[in-house]
This record gives sequence, structure tokens and C-alpha cells, in this order.
Amino acid sequence: ADCFALYMKTKNYHWHISGPNFRDYHELLDEHGAQILATTDPLAERVRKIGGRTLHSIGHIARLAQIKDDDRVFVAPREMLEQLLADNRTALEGMRNAHEICDDANDVATASLLEDYIDATEKRIWFLFEITRTAEATGH
Repeated sequence: ADCFALYMKTKNYHWHISGPNFRDYHELLDEHGAQILATTDPLAERVRKIGGRTLHSIGHIARLAQIKDDDRVFVAPREMLEQLLADNRTALEGMRNAHEICDDANDVATASLLEDYIDATEKRIWFLFEITRTAEATGH
């Protein structure tokens, strides 16, 4: 659920980013969105392989996701990036918790899948942190 919520929020911000760094941020958020979306199908198929039930509706996603919607008409670019930084950290925490459950259950295949996604999320966090840190230092 958090993957879908983070994907939608990232794409929302991608579509609505503005300002002097528009092109760079627009492309970055497009890359992040594609990366996040690419995780959803392998995760869902893994859930099915081990006998679980996957998400089945937007309402189901909304009930389960810890990442909250942002449907405001305007969000300043810096706030968008800060929100995505916080949301990626939330997603990372969830993946690390899931990895611990996998370790306890000796589910190495799911743990392995999560390890790649954890690494990619850490990279997104790094980029977002550096952008927001630089923006703070320069006043942009």
C-alpha cells in the first residue's frame, strides 16, 4: 500500500512541480516514480507466491498506507521534496520491518527482493536530502 501511495504522491508532485529548478526536479521525480512503480508487481507476485492476498482496490490502499495523500492545489517545490523525503523514510522503515519478519520466517526470497528496494529507497532519500539541504543552505 505504501508503494502505491508513494508512487501516486511522487507522480502528483512530478506533474505539479514549478520554479527555477523545474526541469531537474520534474525529471528526478519522474525517475523516482518509475522506480517505485516497478516495485509493486514483484512485491504483489511475491505475496501471492507465499499464499497471501494482495491489494484489491484504491480504498484498500488508502486504509493500509501510512503515507498520506496530498491533494492540495498548490504545494511549494521545497515542501514537495521535504514531504517525499519524509515519505521515503517511512517506506524505508516499513521495508526494514518487513525484512525482519522475513528473516524470522526464513523467507530468503522476499528478504532478497526487499534488499534491492531498500537500497533504491536509501538512494532516493540521499538525493532528496541533499537537494533539500542545499536549498536550505542557499535559501532556495
